[in-house]
Amino acid sequence: MWKALRQDIDSVFGRDPAVRSRLEVVLCYPGFHALLFYRMSHWLWLHGFKLGGRFVSHIGRFLSGIEIHPGATIGERFFIDHGMGVVIGETAEIGDNVTLYHGVTLGGTTWNKGKRHPTLGDNVVVGAGAKILGPVTVGDGAAVGSNAVVVRDVPPGHTVVGIPARVVDHGKPKIDESKPFTPYGAAKPDIPDPVTKAINGLLEHIAKLDARIAELETGPKANADEIAVANLDDDDCDKPGKRADC
Repeated sequence: MWKALRQDIDSVFGRDPAVRSRLEVVLCYPGFHALLFYRMSHWLWLHGFKLGGRFVSHIGRFLSGIEIHPGATIGERFFIDHGMGVVIGETAEIGDNVTLYHGVTLGGTTWNKGKRHPTLGDNVVVGAGAKILGPVTVGDGAAVGSNAVVVRDVPPGHTVVGIPARVVDHGKPKIDESKPFTPYGAAKPDIPDPVTKAINGLLEHIAKLDARIAELETGPKANADEIAVANLDDDDCDKPGKRADC
C-alpha cells in the first residue's frame, strides 16, 4: 500500500511544473486526496461493503470536488490535475500513467448493468472539460483535447479534438513512453480543428463556383452582342443610334 501511495505522489513530478515537494502533494493536491478516498472505497467495494464504499466515495467527493465511483478500476501512477468537476463512472477502466484534467467526465450512455463507461489505456492524457461517453476505448498513448466529446474509439497514439471528437494527426502513430509529457493533450500548439478545416474547404469550393457562374453569365451575353452587330445591314448606318463602325 505504501509503495502504491509513493508512486501516486511521485507521479505528480514530471506532469505539473508547479509541484515543489512530496509534502506539498500530500497537503495541497485534491487529485491525490480523491485518489486516497478511491483506494479505500474500492477496497470496501471489492470486499462486499457496497454501501460503505459509496459512503467513503461520497466523503471524498465532498472534500475534493472529484467523484470517483468505488467500482471503477484505476491503474498505477494515476494523476488528476486541479481536479474540480471530474466524474468517473462505475465501470470505467483506467490504465497506468493516465492524466486527467479538471472537468473531465468518463460517463455512461445506457441503463444496462454491464459495461457502460469508457476504457482508457496506458499513458493517456485527457484535457480539461473533455467528455468520454459510453463503453468506448481510448488506446494507449492517445490524447483527448480539451472540451472534446468522445463517442467512438480512439486509436492508440493519436490525438482527437472537437465535437464529436475526430482524429487530427492521421498516419502511423508513434507511441514513445520516453517522450515529454504533453499537458492537456495538446501535442503541439497548432493542432488543426477538423471542423474549421471542413468549413474552409467549403468556402474555397463556393468561391470557385461563384467565379465559374460569373464566367458563364458574362460569356453568352458577350457572344449575343457580337452576333447582333454582325447581323446589322449597312442601311442601319443611316438610322439613329448608328453603329460605331459605320
